[in-house]
Amino acid sequence: MKSLLKNLGLILVVLGAVILIVCYASGNVNNNGILGGSLFLIVIGLISYIILNKRITD
Repeated sequence: MKSLLKNLGLILVVLGAVILIVCYASGNVNNNGILGGSLFLIVIGLISYIILNKRITD
């Protein structure tokens, strides 16, 4: 459980990046909801990665 929680931020960042790549590949770059959602995932992922890795030690 600790490893999943420790990697949660990284998973969110990768998920946000995959959404951006899929939007670019499909040509759907004018949908602000999808782009904003992926930005939100990346920012929350970065913040949670920093906070969780400071608190969780092996």
